[in-house]
Amino acid sequence: MSRKRFFVIFPLFVLILLLVACESNRDPVVENPQALTESPQQPIPTQQNKQTAKPQFENYVEQGDLPALLERGVLRLLAPRGPQESALPREGLPATEWRKLAENFARSLGLKPQWVYVDNFADLIPAVVDGRGDVIATNFSRTEERKLLLGFTRPLQYVDELLITHKEFEGEEAVPLQVVLRRGSAFAETLEQRADTENYRITYLDKPVATNELIAAVAAGEYPATIIDSNLADVLLTDYPQLTATTELDSRRPIAWAVRKDATALRRELNEYFTAELVLASQNREQPLRDWQAIKESGTLRVLTRNHPASYFIWRGELMGFDYDLLRKFARDHKLRLSMVVPDKDQDLVEALNDGMGDMIAASLTVTEARRQQGLSFSKPYMTVTEQVVAAKSNVPDKELPLPESLLSGQTVVVNPTTSYHESLVKIMEKQHGQDIVPLQIHRLKGATSEFLIDVVARGIFPYTVVDSHLAAIESTYRDDFTVVGELPGERDIAWAVRTGQPVLLEQLNNFLNKHNRDLFFNVTYNKYFKEQKRILRHQGQRLRSTDELSPFDPIVKKYTEATDRDWRMVVAQMYQESQFNPQARSFAGAQGLMQVLPRTARQMGIKNLYDPENGIRAGVSYLGWLDKRFPENIPLEQKIYFTLAAYNAGHGHVRDARALARRLEWDPNQWFGHVEEAMLLLSQPEYYRDSRFGYVRGREPVNYVREIRDRYIGYLGVERHQSYTDIDSNIALD
Repeated sequence: MSRKRFFVIFPLFVLILLLVACESNRDPVVENPQALTESPQQPIPTQQNKQTAKPQFENYVEQGDLPALLERGVLRLLAPRGPQESALPREGLPATEWRKLAENFARSLGLKPQWVYVDNFADLIPAVVDGRGDVIATNFSRTEERKLLLGFTRPLQYVDELLITHKEFEGEEAVPLQVVLRRGSAFAETLEQRADTENYRITYLDKPVATNELIAAVAAGEYPATIIDSNLADVLLTDYPQLTATTELDSRRPIAWAVRKDATALRRELNEYFTAELVLASQNREQPLRDWQAIKESGTLRVLTRNHPASYFIWRGELMGFDYDLLRKFARDHKLRLSMVVPDKDQDLVEALNDGMGDMIAASLTVTEARRQQGLSFSKPYMTVTEQVVAAKSNVPDKELPLPESLLSGQTVVVNPTTSYHESLVKIMEKQHGQDIVPLQIHRLKGATSEFLIDVVARGIFPYTVVDSHLAAIESTYRDDFTVVGELPGERDIAWAVRTGQPVLLEQLNNFLNKHNRDLFFNVTYNKYFKEQKRILRHQGQRLRSTDELSPFDPIVKKYTEATDRDWRMVVAQMYQESQFNPQARSFAGAQGLMQVLPRTARQMGIKNLYDPENGIRAGVSYLGWLDKRFPENIPLEQKIYFTLAAYNAGHGHVRDARALARRLEWDPNQWFGHVEEAMLLLSQPEYYRDSRFGYVRGREPVNYVREIRDRYIGYLGVERHQSYTDIDSNIALD
């Protein structure tokens, strides 16, 4: 038997590492998810704590789709069990993080995650089909046979199936070669479909066994051979130099998660979740802390912000906001791209800045001494505000109480503890104690926005909150169910913030603010968001607050993305970029309709009349699918999305040229941002496009196109995360 040596060099991006498990899971068959964070060595239960112990989960049969799971409130996650689950996670195979990803998906739907374990891979499919589990959440190969029984998510990764043998016996193996496999694994299907299947004899193991145990057994000479996926070989084979891995099986498989065949809504949610997590992980990953020179070299300024009526929001698909508009001009003046980064609502902006998620903060941030002590340096203030006490219209005091210590005496005030309002309220409490006044009570709601807090006060859930005056003014333009009943003492400066170790960036920001100090540009921008009532009413009244409807054409987009496993929100973001949701749009080049497809391209797909919304969307989604297939399978999922978008705009030939140029320049041809996009920009220069196959391309167009669609999509995700917060039941808002 000929052997082709295989050296495993698959660099796995961060989130895929989270998706990969070493197929070794813990007893018992059904596990309480709260046990995941407990120490493996638990104290022996006493009679007393037995009485308070939570009951074991009792499994049930449920074959419904997402609505049925939401009614039960539980998502059952299926995986094969193995004896090594209680061991510490191995570096490179972070089982703990992988489990966390599955559990976070469940929680994103408002469901309780519940792990259900089976003895081997052969039991996974019957368990989900029979309704004893809901999602196969493990390193699961998608095969043609399995596709007949299950609904798979889009591939999370492609792997090679590697034959593992001992180097000592290389070239001397008996024929047929005995290959030991776990029952139900996809590897058996690979061997049975080979033309030379007589060269292999399969021995099945029915007992729970981890991949590492199989490899160790081959290394010890207990078994002649086994098969493992290349993503596991990257890590596990480093401990066994006596083993060799070959690609002679010539089998490449997609790794995906699976649900019941008719659980289409659950599968769609999984696909959307994975796409969102991959895109956010690549944008929000921690990076080296940078000052001005490093920012200039990268070509991108990363700004931490919040989805916020004054700083950053989406209006009819457009990214807007006072901070956003100012910094977009600042970035343009310095030939930088602007990337707005919105951390999770529970993550403090200062922590995110210090972790390297961004270069600066622009989120209507109040200048405080406490924040300086956290390591912030503030720019010149660009706005001065007061902190105002807000109540429902129905809760206006009978008589005027101008002093906040009197107004708030004995009252509950709800605030986000990470804001400056909390610090101000603590000072008032101290003053009340000194004046022998009944102190106010602070209800802390971490992650809550000013908009959300105004809403819960207006609805009567809490009597008072505190917000900045400019935010109260914005909210009052489109709602009249709250009112300002007082102000906290003193004025507050609003400014941008950087780390103390960024003096040059701070200098550049101050130069910009000094240059535009109340000039025409600044005043027009300021009035746009804070002075012109009609414009404020239009922007804020129609500001995107929910992802329930992103466009008038959402049902059509969902219909045609359903079969493609493409995230419909990304397609809507692209549709706005193409046509601003105008079905009658036509470009100078003759592209037509919502997705701006050329008529000749549509005719090749059998589609006419692109001005009809359904035809236009169907043509666009079909063309995206065609382009997706033009790129190699080994490109990470979210990167393939970016390459497909660039090809939609500039043609896949130019994107191939840019990938080839990136490779020549020793950049990563499989990474769009910071690598292939930079090569695309160079293809507008003669010294580069002369040597390319498809020649000149206006590289800045696809670069801006991809970035703007990505940013709009991330904006949609930010609204969705905020929406999930505002959907909290009012009872949960109590301590």
